[in-house]
Amino acid sequence: MENTPKQFNDTEEFLYALRNAGSKYSLDRIRKMCGLFGDPQKSFPIIHVAGTNGKGSVCAMLERILRGSGCGKVGMFTSPHLLYLGERVQINRHPIEKSEIMSIVDEIRAKLAECGGFDESNRAEYPSFFEYMTLLAFIYFARSGVDCAVVEVGLGGRLDSTNIVLPAASIITSIGLDHIQILGGTVADIAREKAGIIKPEVPVISGWLPAEALAVVRSVAAEKSSPLYESANAFSEDSSLPQTSLRGYYQRRNAAVALQAVRVLRKLAKDGKASKTFDISDESALKCLKDVSWAARWQEIDLKNGARLILDSSHNEEGAKTLDSNLSDLVVELKKQGRANPAISVGVLGRERAVPLFKVIVKYARKIILLEPKQPRALTFEELRECIGECGAEISQMRVEDLYKSDFTCSAVGAGDTIVCTGSIYLAGEVLAALGGKIPDGLQDIPYPKQP
Repeated sequence: MENTPKQFNDTEEFLYALRNAGSKYSLDRIRKMCGLFGDPQKSFPIIHVAGTNGKGSVCAMLERILRGSGCGKVGMFTSPHLLYLGERVQINRHPIEKSEIMSIVDEIRAKLAECGGFDESNRAEYPSFFEYMTLLAFIYFARSGVDCAVVEVGLGGRLDSTNIVLPAASIITSIGLDHIQILGGTVADIAREKAGIIKPEVPVISGWLPAEALAVVRSVAAEKSSPLYESANAFSEDSSLPQTSLRGYYQRRNAAVALQAVRVLRKLAKDGKASKTFDISDESALKCLKDVSWAARWQEIDLKNGARLILDSSHNEEGAKTLDSNLSDLVVELKKQGRANPAISVGVLGRERAVPLFKVIVKYARKIILLEPKQPRALTFEELRECIGECGAEISQMRVEDLYKSDFTCSAVGAGDTIVCTGSIYLAGEVLAALGGKIPDGLQDIPYPKQP
């Protein structure tokens, strides 16, 4: 059936309704849903990636390494997306087409209605938006015959919909305080949720974790007889961190996690305990790490009015530390060029995220432009101002579409100036949409009350 905009809009409206009903943290529904389709997630090898920050970047790095090292078809499931829903489900970095989304969603709806026990009128019990997207990805990957897939955890780990997979390896990139109303108020609480992806005897690769979090991960790994490979030990010197095309010191750490995973999977493949797809040399991996594309992670964009935009998505306390390092380096670079400090535009979802970000931003910004992402949890201009504290910079507020124009210009800066946009990943999507004269689809995830 030919896909028309109206037909796809109908699918979007259905998914909107699921999104607005919130998330339901249980694996029971997704297990049953996948079972109705023959458990498609079991038909290809998977690398499962969790973490407070860095998991999307590590997924992009692993996908590039696999694709650049002879793997024919590499699936990648990530969230959220920036502009188009299909960005979440990709094969060889090509997003799933609208026609495929429409067809698979219709098929899932029909199958759920047919089997009984899934009542669309009862949104409180019906599968969530993210459960639909997870199953859609598994079905699409299986039917497309992917050789492997990199699957990112949506939120937490233990009760995330993706956690029904039995991966070749599990990765926990980082652990920090985020989504505390859902995952728990301490680093140890959050570590336990993320360590929930660890499967018996399946190797685990960790990034640079706080001591409290690492203790939890070590305990869970030992309990499940899962070998733990700590990247912080393998790359103890900064000089040993691999180079990558993604900017920032923290991206070199992410690259180290990806390289550590390659080494673990290579040994498994050589020992006959994992797919030969994973028999990848360090040389090939290192080459691919220098050619990774991942939008809104300190992404530099040249604007037509001669200014430079750096699009970032630091959105929590852990991300603020990375932002501090990147802004410090940027200011040094600008001073060497005889240029002024950057303007910084920012929009945030949640006060607990905004406060640590502003503590960093006020140190470097010559002017701050407040933005309100079009998301239910976005802080208002007034709430953002309350989070700033003492600040010597000029402060203003604007709509995204008034600041970033569809002719690829920015009204707040001119030729030779630099503006950084940071905060919510959803804001980054809105900025890219505004620059391109597009409208983001709005199909994003909304956290729900604390997991059981």
